[in-house]
Amino acid sequence: MLYSLAGGGTLCGVAALVLLIVSTATDFWMQYRYSGSSANQGLWRFCINHKCHAHTITVAFWDATRAFMLLAVLSCFAGVVLGLSAFTNGTKNRRVRTGGIALVLSGFLALLALAIYTGVTVTFFGKRFVDWRFSWSYIIGWVAIILAFAAGIILCAYQRTTAEPPPSNNQDS
Repeated sequence: MLYSLAGGGTLCGVAALVLLIVSTATDFWMQYRYSGSSANQGLWRFCINHKCHAHTITVAFWDATRAFMLLAVLSCFAGVVLGLSAFTNGTKNRRVRTGGIALVLSGFLALLALAIYTGVTVTFFGKRFVDWRFSWSYIIGWVAIILAFAAGIILCAYQRTTAEPPPSNNQDS
C-alpha cells in the first residue's frame, strides 16, 4: 500500500514535469487575430501565419513568467528524482518528504508564473486584440500545477514503515 502511494505521487509528479516542459517550450499560450491573420504566442516566440519569430522586445512579465516556469520545471524534476528514491533500499522518509516539498514548491512557482501571465494578458492584450483567447500551452500549465500540488501532497504524506516484528510480551519462566 505504501509503495503504491509513493508510486502514485511519483507518477503524478512525472506527468506534471512533462506538462510543465511542454507548456514552457511551446508557442500556444495565447491565440489572436493580427491584421486579419491568425497569430499565436508563447513565452519565447510569436507566430503569424505559421511563421515564428523570437520576441524582439524584453518585457518584464515575459521574463518573470519564463523564470518562474523554468524554476518550476527544475523543482519538479528534483521532486520526481527524490520521489523515485522511495523505491531504493534503505532510503529515509526525509528524502521522499523533501521530494514532496519540491513538488509543492514547483506548483507554487508555476502558479506564480501563470498568475503573472494571466494578469498582464487580460489587462494589456485583452484590450489590444479584440479576438483573442488563451490556448492549449497555457491550459496544460494549469493542469501541471494541479498535478504538481497533488504529487507533492501525496509524497509528503508518505510514511515508510520498516518490517520490524512487534515486541512480544511472552515471558519464559
